[in-house]
Amino acid sequence: MLVSDFHFDLPDDLIARYPAPHRDGSRLMVLYRREERIEESLFGRIGCYLRPGDLLVLNDTRVIPARLHGTKETGGRVELLLVRAQEGSEPCWQCMLRSSKPCRPGQIVRLPDGVTAKVIERSGEQEWLVRFAGCDDFGAWLLRAGELPIPPYLGRGTEELDRERYQTVYAAEAGAVAAPTAGLHFTPQLLDSLRSQGIATATVTLHVGPGTFQPLRVEQVREHRMHGERFRIPAATATAVAATRAAGGRIIAVGTTVARTLEHAADENGLLRPGEGETDIFLYPGCRFRAVDALLTNFHLPESTLLMLVSAFAGQDFVRRAYRTAVEKRFRFYSYGDAMLIL
Repeated sequence: MLVSDFHFDLPDDLIARYPAPHRDGSRLMVLYRREERIEESLFGRIGCYLRPGDLLVLNDTRVIPARLHGTKETGGRVELLLVRAQEGSEPCWQCMLRSSKPCRPGQIVRLPDGVTAKVIERSGEQEWLVRFAGCDDFGAWLLRAGELPIPPYLGRGTEELDRERYQTVYAAEAGAVAAPTAGLHFTPQLLDSLRSQGIATATVTLHVGPGTFQPLRVEQVREHRMHGERFRIPAATATAVAATRAAGGRIIAVGTTVARTLEHAADENGLLRPGEGETDIFLYPGCRFRAVDALLTNFHLPESTLLMLVSAFAGQDFVRRAYRTAVEKRFRFYSYGDAMLIL
């Protein structure tokens, strides 16, 4: 299986560079796997496709203002993207660094408000360990000085509207550098309406890392290795999944991040082990899903691991046809785009 098997041509004007005026105002494409049938709808009507007894599982991660801009002592500009906090008394993070000349161990980067970042050592193929100094409350400083890291394919800088619209309405646990975008379509009113229909909700946390945007640098799909991402599954969510299964309801993953978390933690019967840890699970055609019965997702990049996961869930040929239809019908793509519900 080649990465190029997941290529498709996408007109540039179908990339949604800004969100729809209303969260639930996006379009919705519904895929019926059994009949391989495609239906067009609106996201605000999603309740028409769900049943009492279904369980929506949401990722409650919150995107942090993880992008920082600083200067070297020589005056050169440096962009830092915080990836993962390290334990210790001083704020220390794994970061991705971008500058005109490569950074080196021992280098000092000057940041706003007199804060400095010292480059310690390489901690991965694209990451460096960086120690911060000069502030008493790093979290509070980051909220002031950091920038929300919207996806690079939007082709624009972060704007004020992104502070609200690039977070789900149920975001609670800070730690992601990218939003779980399938959930961006929900409003509190829509969630309340679904609950009144007998559709329950539960949460997991998976802190989405920058790997979600990284291109695959291999030709064979199976040779790709995913970045590890931290997750947590509350005991209440594991109980809710078990109760839903026992009652004959469906487990509906809101986003690929939820699907990966559930599949990582599920046993052969689709029941979850509560707890926390790290997952680098890679789901592509040929993988069997044990926990997820339906998937809500957006329209993804060509040759991306997200598209491969969707193809694994719904069938590669069926997804290819659905994406052709989406282009023909001018659906909006990527993080701020339209949604797809696979039943």
